[in-house]
Amino acid sequence: MEKSFENIILHPIGVVRNTIKQPFLIANENGIRMREDLNPTIEELRKTEEIISNVVLNKNLIDHLEGIDEYSHIKIIYWAHGVPREARDLKKVHPMGNPENPLVGLFSTCSPARPNPILTTVVNLVGRDGTTLHVTGLDAIDGSPVLDIKPHFKESYPAGDVKVPDWMEKIQSKLGEKKTKD
Repeated sequence: MEKSFENIILHPIGVVRNTIKQPFLIANENGIRMREDLNPTIEELRKTEEIISNVVLNKNLIDHLEGIDEYSHIKIIYWAHGVPREARDLKKVHPMGNPENPLVGLFSTCSPARPNPILTTVVNLVGRDGTTLHVTGLDAIDGSPVLDIKPHFKESYPAGDVKVPDWMEKIQSKLGEKKTKD
């Protein structure tokens, strides 16, 4: 018999402030879809590499940030507050909301429509003012609650071959293709 857990209560440690007002993917009870066509969506995602987002942390967390400036990259863990409750019941989706991608189980995707819409992004830390971190590469929308921050270092990921499905390779290739064209 499964152990039953108590409800988990998370308290945001801060908030994302940036110019991204709408999510790149729209989730509802029918699935996910791109807000725009594929190429404009990829362009918008690519622009996050240039947009400076401010991760504004609660003032009482100043001591928690000691030493963070020594990292070039950090992980921002945030709540996808724009995902409606009914979209959190999805079991299968087409990755990136693209029907050309196979219909797969939600946990094999990076979809924001999750039972608990907790998302994570590795970002470039470009500066800090007190409890405000200035970062690039954050795909969170303005007002997203920040749940945690962790340092990122290459040794924290597998060094050997990493296996991913063909459809994910195609998505990553498309995203990388747009980045290398500049």
